[in-house]
Amino acid sequence: MKKQKMFFRMITASLIRRHSRMLVALLAIAVGATILSGLVTIYYDVPRQMGAQFRNYGANMLLLPDGEEKLSEESAERAIKAIDKEKLVGAAPYRYESVTINTMPVIAAAADMDGARAASPYWLINGDWPSADKEVLVGKTLAATLGIKQGSTVNVVYENETAKEQADKSDESKAKEKDGGKAFVASGILETGGTEEDYIFISLSDMAELTGVKGKLDAVELSVSASQDELKAYADKISGLDIDVSPRLVKRVTQSETTVLTKLQALVFLVTAVVLLLTMICVATTMMAVVAERRKEIGLRKALGASNGSIITEFMGEGLLLGGIGGLLGVVFGYAFAQAVSMNVFNSSISFRPLILPVTVVISVLVTGLACLLPVRNATDVDPAVVLKGE
Repeated sequence: MKKQKMFFRMITASLIRRHSRMLVALLAIAVGATILSGLVTIYYDVPRQMGAQFRNYGANMLLLPDGEEKLSEESAERAIKAIDKEKLVGAAPYRYESVTINTMPVIAAAADMDGARAASPYWLINGDWPSADKEVLVGKTLAATLGIKQGSTVNVVYENETAKEQADKSDESKAKEKDGGKAFVASGILETGGTEEDYIFISLSDMAELTGVKGKLDAVELSVSASQDELKAYADKISGLDIDVSPRLVKRVTQSETTVLTKLQALVFLVTAVVLLLTMICVATTMMAVVAERRKEIGLRKALGASNGSIITEFMGEGLLLGGIGGLLGVVFGYAFAQAVSMNVFNSSISFRPLILPVTVVISVLVTGLACLLPVRNATDVDPAVVLKGE
């Protein structure tokens, strides 16, 4: 125990005597450890952060009928339950029907408004989301064509196939049918830049009342916070259920997300490797200078009987102590660095991962140890006779 205390006092005293050089080495190690811990923290948190950003671009999985029939709400619910709740961002069931507004044929999309809001956060609503019965969203293009504004009353007429086939109806009976349409209030105008701007969106309950048919769906859009492999696993799980549901991945979203994450993670590895290499070079250069300064001391110790092993132990002890201290500093500054990046890029905080502490310290110690190998070798090559002669 006394030998260990003595050894620790010896290497700390040596570091303090050469504090200017050792401070440079310590700063290099701390910077390297900061980049390492910060980027590793970001590396593990990037999928969650990027996944949250990609969820703003809409659904990444669709549930479609497995056949020509419509999808039942019961089957859709069973399929949705197959996905872990913490992974499911939003589920929006849709039913599409052809309706008439001011004698103009229009596609009416019935949806769960809360689910649509969660699954499609990119929708821009000029006004308000429907919050009550008989309220609708009107697509921007459709609203411009029909002169509909927020707060306007929209009369929606649904004609089933039987009614359409009755071509011998009198004008009076047709007028009565149109007068039997439902009146809705446009709570907002929908702007997406896509085909949704040609639709009118109503609630599922209003669609059931309008058509007299309920419990039937055409599709369900799912926004799932998961990687492409996890999405495939969920799709396989749903396909294995005894229900008439066909899960489909929205490839343009899932593949783009995977590509971006892969490139970001590769960039993190590259930057980390370069920084650690530069740290190693800086530490090796500093230790080489220290060995050059201590050549006479090393020669005197050898002349007094010190072995190469004791000299190696001392220099490696100094280097590894610097590595441990620099690693601890790097963990603290690395978390602050990762937090700053996360807040500026993703506008959300990042969680501290306890495993980063031992990993960063161990890697810092290993990098410092490797950097000390060449200087230590030069220290053991010192010839006492030559050094003590002053040559």
